[in-house]
Amino acid sequence: MYNIETRKVQQTGGSSYIVSLPKPWIEKNNIEKKDTVGIIAQPDGNLLITPKINSEDILKSKEIIADEYENYNFLFRVLISTYIMGFSKIIIKSSNKFPPFIRNCIIDFTQITIGPEIVEETNTYISIKDLLNPKEMPFDKTIKRMYILAESMHEDAMRALREKNEALADEVISRDDDIDRLHWLIGRQSNIVLRDIMLSQKMGINLEDANYYQQMSRYLERIADHAVRIARNVKKIIINGIKQDLIDKISTASNIALELLNQSLTARMNKDIRLANENIESVATLVDACENITVEPTQNHVEIPIAISYIVESIRRTGEYSADISELIINNLINE
Repeated sequence: MYNIETRKVQQTGGSSYIVSLPKPWIEKNNIEKKDTVGIIAQPDGNLLITPKINSEDILKSKEIIADEYENYNFLFRVLISTYIMGFSKIIIKSSNKFPPFIRNCIIDFTQITIGPEIVEETNTYISIKDLLNPKEMPFDKTIKRMYILAESMHEDAMRALREKNEALADEVISRDDDIDRLHWLIGRQSNIVLRDIMLSQKMGINLEDANYYQQMSRYLERIADHAVRIARNVKKIIINGIKQDLIDKISTASNIALELLNQSLTARMNKDIRLANENIESVATLVDACENITVEPTQNHVEIPIAISYIVESIRRTGEYSADISELIINNLINE
């Protein structure tokens, strides 16, 4: 809980005004006489006073002891979390020579994420630095790219079903990394903006906007996950076969889900609150289409009904996440 301290505004000279700064704040931030502080005017009329006038002053560093991680997956999750939380420098140390899985994990991490690069390396020490300027990857462009990726993954997964194309299904599955790295980038940018008010000013992003983009990114990433789930189950169906009339029904439901996704993008781009609301209402049409898809289990192909049910469920969830995005859009437009 914050205590508000009051200060009287004093006038010096003909047109200058001064206000004293709290001594505890001065001491905490090691401010000396004649030091420079930053003053940023906020849209709501408040003034932000900061001792950090350069972004370099607030770079965060994280040290990781590799000896504490016994497997690849554990270390990889920690590295991704460190990246998302906005650490600009990551140092990995080991008491002995790095085992192969540690080095492989670190290399994979730098290859799948946007920005981090190894800048120093020995057998027991690796230093990673984020070389990406956040202003070079605006939130809006990243979200638009995620839309395109999620849509194309879903479309190709369904095309793999219609054309019985297992290679295309595999390609959809491999593209999951592409949307994950953008989702992680949005999370990272959001955390950096929350910490660096000066950067948020330069990017034209307030804290509410950052939260809005982060939530939207999460929904788009989940839509892409469902496209991968569709592709995995399509591969099972290709092996065992499926009737054309069932493919047609699934395709119809898929088209409705994709239309919901596209309409949410249109509502966002045009700032159309009515279209966003109509999109939410239209989910009922998708639910009806999905409920009309039924398949009886057979003794010879037990896997097919299960795979179809997973595909239909993922199509339904794609539409519902699109409606969730539309709700976010309404919330954001109301706040403008």
